[in-house]
Amino acid sequence: MKWTGRFEGYHPSAFKKDLISGLIVGIIAIPLGMAFAIASGVKPEYGIYTTIIAGILISLFGGSKFQIGGPTGAFIPVLFAIVMQYGYENLLIAGVLAGIILVLMGALKLGALIKFIPRPVTIGFTGGIAVIIFNGQIANFLGLQDIEKHEYFLPNMREILIHLSTINLYSVLTAGIGLVVMIVTPKYLTKVPGSLVGLVVSSLIAALFFKGSIATIGSTYGAIPSTLPHFHLPEITWNKVVTLIRPALIIALLGSIESLLSAVVADGMTGSRHNSNRELIGQGIANMVTPLFGGIPATGAIARTATNIKNEAVSPMSGIIHGVIVLLVLILLAPYASHIPLASMAPILMLVAWNMSERKMFMYVLRTRTTDSFILLITFFLTVFTNLTTAVEIGLILSIILFVKRMSEILTVAKVLPDPTFTHEKVKAHVVTADHDCPQINIFSIDGPLFFGTANKFESSIMDNLHSQSKIVLLRMGKIPFMDTTGESRLMVLVKHVQKLGGIVLISGIQPQPLDMLKRTGMNDFIGTDHFFEHTGSAIEYAITCLDNNKCLGCKHFAFRECTALSTIEITQ
Repeated sequence: MKWTGRFEGYHPSAFKKDLISGLIVGIIAIPLGMAFAIASGVKPEYGIYTTIIAGILISLFGGSKFQIGGPTGAFIPVLFAIVMQYGYENLLIAGVLAGIILVLMGALKLGALIKFIPRPVTIGFTGGIAVIIFNGQIANFLGLQDIEKHEYFLPNMREILIHLSTINLYSVLTAGIGLVVMIVTPKYLTKVPGSLVGLVVSSLIAALFFKGSIATIGSTYGAIPSTLPHFHLPEITWNKVVTLIRPALIIALLGSIESLLSAVVADGMTGSRHNSNRELIGQGIANMVTPLFGGIPATGAIARTATNIKNEAVSPMSGIIHGVIVLLVLILLAPYASHIPLASMAPILMLVAWNMSERKMFMYVLRTRTTDSFILLITFFLTVFTNLTTAVEIGLILSIILFVKRMSEILTVAKVLPDPTFTHEKVKAHVVTADHDCPQINIFSIDGPLFFGTANKFESSIMDNLHSQSKIVLLRMGKIPFMDTTGESRLMVLVKHVQKLGGIVLISGIQPQPLDMLKRTGMNDFIGTDHFFEHTGSAIEYAITCLDNNKCLGCKHFAFRECTALSTIEITQ
């Protein structure tokens, strides 16, 4: 899809819809942008700059027609940790690096790979982020004084408990009023953003009745400038790149997950289809440019994107308009924003945390009492008590290990023989007994992927069940969908073992991928191309011709229908 394709057939009535939607979403984005910036440990205007620049760029270059980009709650613990550990200037560098990574991911068409991140991991770290956001606003809600911010959850909780005696009842009243208004407004005014109404009402009440008694944005962070953001190129050195590449990767990973999830939600609401790789490129461009103007990392915002669609947005123009609206508000109303109490911002983020927690899905996965429940809890607690980087890394590693374990249990290797009760004598495992098992021909059915996690089981299962005088080993490989080099090497060990004893290996029904693997390694020729058969019946017929008839003398197993004739013929000779 070309860039202009999203505006094809654009007309004035569509612009009117985009204008209304962009205006509403822009108004919603203003308090959220400031709140997310404050919670991330930076000045509130940086959140506004991010909303303006990233919002416009994501709409211009992204892969979804309805995506609204900007700062989001998911980034809060990551950005706060970077600011605490490395400082604001290095946060900008990490943002630029994350943008480069996102562009590379899109250019390499890795958008689809994000879908393979296990759901328990995403639910776990999303729930953990929600707890951290909620916890981070308790001090502002209660108006606690002399609070020192820490990178980790437990020290922050300890800080709150130590300073509980400094609680400010005016802050509690302001935050309480804002929270009630935010909850009630959507029930009666469905088209009006509850967060904005709650912010305005609680701020006005605080200004009229107890001005100067509670902390405001201006008293804590200084006045918000009503000027455009200035271009500033961070000092990027190789040492800084090496130091910040790990947090940059987490920003890129988290940003890609959230943006593509938001785009999927938009697709479901509109029946459209986004371009995941172009969405990553758009997100990357936004995150490369925004830090140059002081902004923080951004991604697709699910709630604002949904609001954009509900207000009948038609094209990416609504996202561009939303950025312009925020810019106009910055220029015209910035001095008034400085008077907003921090207690009025706290319930906004608390509701964001509550809504993003995915509590229903969290409990649903827990109730399954499976390995997914274990991964979910590990990821959740690591997110809360350590950091998101550690949580995601360990969550993914555990998912891979447990997946390999489950796959290894799926592989089955069964010794089989033709069942005479079937018309076409299908091979079955139950037919094989101590008294009914051909000493010369061993047939094995393998079901499941043959890779590093199952290779040992495959080899040992067959080796342990081979007769000492086995002349022919027939492997039924029609149910092996995948084989890696480890599986191929174990198969090679088996083939060499049989050939060393003077026998041969036959293969029937092999699927394209395993066959291609054997051709690439040359094992196809090593086994012998004439030893590959499409059907098991053909392979058995060939195996019968390779028997040592002398060993059939007196054999009473009668594993195959030809055995009776072979045995009697040999006896009479």
